[in-house]
Amino acid sequence: MTGLPSVRGKITENRVLADLTWLRVGGPADYLYQPADVSDLQSFLRDLDPSVTVFPMGVGSNLIIRDGGLRAVVIRMGRGFNHIEVDGNRVTAGVAALDAHVARKAAEQGVDLTFLRTIPGAIGGAVCMNAGCYGSYIADVFVSAKAITRTGELVTLTADDLGFQYRHSDLPEGWVLVEATFEAPSGDPDELASRMQAQLEKRDATQPTKDRSAGSTFRNPAGFSSTGRSDDVHDLKAWKVIDDAGMRGARVGGAQMSEMHSNFMINTGEATAADLETLGEKVRKKVFENSGIELQWEIKRIGEFD
Repeated sequence: MTGLPSVRGKITENRVLADLTWLRVGGPADYLYQPADVSDLQSFLRDLDPSVTVFPMGVGSNLIIRDGGLRAVVIRMGRGFNHIEVDGNRVTAGVAALDAHVARKAAEQGVDLTFLRTIPGAIGGAVCMNAGCYGSYIADVFVSAKAITRTGELVTLTADDLGFQYRHSDLPEGWVLVEATFEAPSGDPDELASRMQAQLEKRDATQPTKDRSAGSTFRNPAGFSSTGRSDDVHDLKAWKVIDDAGMRGARVGGAQMSEMHSNFMINTGEATAADLETLGEKVRKKVFENSGIELQWEIKRIGEFD
């Protein structure tokens, strides 16, 4: 790959990506590009050879990059894309703003985006994945998003454009989100803060937050996503069917399904991406053999095998 456009941001060649993901695995990208701002990113995409693959990357919280790395330009958004603004009941955030920070800042202004508080990652990934928790989803509060097309045009996207589904949206290939706007109900700031604290305590008591993980490994079987209500039925949660298949604590190399929460895959220290993906496929196979349910990955897996 030669002749990349000149930028005001930073381009690094042959950049190993493992340290940029929560699971700490992955080979090199041909290039890592960190745009300075929206106009820098626009001109880069406009002038980049259309045959070159681009991959927008957030904080790597829901991602396995394979050991062979990526034959692509990885676009990682940072400062310049992490603003958070609250205007009445509307909250506008750059894609690099952490979900937890958006929830906190909104709560301070009396806006209820508390469901975002315990979701790992940043707003760009949350929109792409229609992230959700406690029965609320990005789709429920989404107003619009701004994205840059592969030809460098800045466009505004509606919910209809993104076609939100469970853990999915229809963002066109190669388009890069830069900002999203949400509208949420009002709430008392102290009450919202208390609710978020309770959510954090519940999360820390039930999930391996001190281990290297990427959040939930598999989607809950369709139609049975967690609501967090007291009458919630757990018959067809991903963790339950994994348990029923005897795969809690299962290992491949340095990869393990957590003993604490069996739908969390952890890197115990020296796992490769191949270890993690092999373990995930082993779990899927065992669950299918045991229950006939075909678990779908929630963690995104990209790149080449080593």
